[in-house]
Amino acid sequence: QVQLVESGGGLVQAGGSLRVSCVASGRIFSIYAMGWYRQAPGKQRELVAHITSGGSTNYADSVKGRFTISRDNAKNTVSLQMNSLKPEDTAVYYCNAQGVRDGIYSRNDYWGQGTQVTVSS
Repeated sequence: QVQLVESGGGLVQAGGSLRVSCVASGRIFSIYAMGWYRQAPGKQRELVAHITSGGSTNYADSVKGRFTISRDNAKNTVSLQMNSLKPEDTAVYYCNAQGVRDGIYSRNDYWGQGTQVTVSS
C-alpha cells in the first residue's frame, strides 16, 4: 500500500510565503509524476503544478511566476514553494502521485489527505 503524507500549509497574510511538502511511502518502484492540486470551497479540484521524473514541469496559469515545484526522485518527495500568496490561493492542497509502479505489472495513482492553506487579506 502506498501512502502520501503532506506537511506544511497553514495561515499566512497576503504577499507571504508558504511551503508544502509530500512524501510517498510504501511499495514503490517508480513514480512517473508528482504534483499538487487544490480545491477551494464550492469549486472543483484543479491542478496547481506537477513535475515528471525527468523534471518537466507544468503550472496553472494563475500560479506561474509565484509557485515553484520541486522533486527528489530518490526520496519520493515533492514540494511546492508558494510565494506572493493571494487570498484566492486559499484552498485545501492535495498531493498526487501519478503512474506509481507499485508492483511488477501494477501502476496506480494516489492522493494525499490534503493540507489547508489559508491566505488572509
